Amino acid sequence: MNEKTTHFGFETVPEDEKAGRVRGVFGSVASRYDVMNDAMSFGIHRIWKDAMMDWLAPRPGQHLLDVAGGTGDIAFRFLKRAGTGHVTVLDLTEEMLIEGRKRAEAAQMAENLAWVAGDAMALPFADNSFDAYTISFGIRNVTRPATALTEAYRVLRPGGRLMVLEFSRIPNDMMQWAYDLYSFHIIPRIGQAIARDRDSYQYLVESIRRFPDQDSFAGMIREVGFGQVKYRNLSLGVACLHSGWKI
Repeated sequence: MNEKTTHFGFETVPEDEKAGRVRGVFGSVASRYDVMNDAMSFGIHRIWKDAMMDWLAPRPGQHLLDVAGGTGDIAFRFLKRAGTGHVTVLDLTEEMLIEGRKRAEAAQMAENLAWVAGDAMALPFADNSFDAYTISFGIRNVTRPATALTEAYRVLRPGGRLMVLEFSRIPNDMMQWAYDLYSFHIIPRIGQAIARDRDSYQYLVESIRRFPDQDSFAGMIREVGFGQVKYRNLSLGVACLHSGWKI
């Protein structure tokens, strides 16, 4: 019997190994994850996440499921925008959830937050449970992204919103070349210097290159049932916001 395989960066691995490897990557870098995000993106990831909230437009009383949201960046932004509401933060890696709970915002918003260790491909929630689903720089690490999207559709209420923030492709060959040069030669070195973990950031760079381009991923969102699927490039396509509705 042929064993199903997937990619882990540029490496081909059995499907049942990927989640454990991803857990290892994020467990290793959890304590320095936020610092690394600032260093790698020169702080621009904050602007991207604010843009995500601008488009999502949180409303009072909404219930958000934030997947791969361990350190709370999206959850805290959502609650500040909504004023009232609730966020369930789900992450594969317990160490990332621990870092999120340590943050000052977590204490201030404790009654509006739940922290759950779980798998995006098998969400431990009932159908039609959430008003919105977000995943920020996480879906490319899922073994089967289409399964995660199917689960997102299942747990959203009718009229619910999916929003995905992920690294993507720059539609200009020369600029993509310069970005690749920075990614492959500089980011792993920053990872070594700040997080003392070159290999994990080498994987993260490779995983970005293996992720589908903007139009291909939008097609995957449509295929699982979402309507009004649109995307917006950020920073010329270095990152991209995808939106869809459960109609």
